[in-house]
Amino acid sequence: MTRGDLPQPALILASASPRRVALLRQIGLEPEEILPAELDETPLKGELPRACAIRLADAKARVIADQLDRPALVLAADTIVAVGRRILQKAENPQQARAYLALLSGRRHTVYTAISIRPSKALAEGRCASRVVASKVAFSCLTPHHIEALITAGDWQGKAGGYALQGMAARFIRFISGSPSAVIGLPLFETSQLLQGQPHPWFQPGATESATSHRT
Repeated sequence: MTRGDLPQPALILASASPRRVALLRQIGLEPEEILPAELDETPLKGELPRACAIRLADAKARVIADQLDRPALVLAADTIVAVGRRILQKAENPQQARAYLALLSGRRHTVYTAISIRPSKALAEGRCASRVVASKVAFSCLTPHHIEALITAGDWQGKAGGYALQGMAARFIRFISGSPSAVIGLPLFETSQLLQGQPHPWFQPGATESATSHRT
């Protein structure tokens, strides 16, 4: 049986993030179902940012895959904002968001986004795979007025580091090295590569060749 003859399993997104859904649609993918994984995202004692991101992404994918009784491929992701070894978790209130933004003001930080793909037990031919993408981001110097404007905009809510690249914070981000889509929440190139490594075709024939032909 060739790759194209295999029955297509369901693509399950283990995240309630609207931005991740939008990013998948950008590359022509529509999750059949969205099943957020509910788990404790607190970093372990002494855990480094990269290790934390991949641990959480793998755990989210595993939790959802273990619940499924049909052929499916689960995609999970986790984004960590870090200043050195310090992990800035999702801002829970305006005070925490202000503290995060004051810390990020005028300096570079790293955004680690891990993706994990895990097949359900009914998808025996599926393969587990994961990857971490590290991107460098730098804010300009933020005045108290700038910080208050970002707080008022509300983009900090539920965001690692208290900001969103796709929101008002983009006004103050002077530098990005890495993957902008990863900073938003899902590295599209790496996600595409992991899906292409699966035995089932996830993209229209010719899509990979077209992308390759544009590289000069």
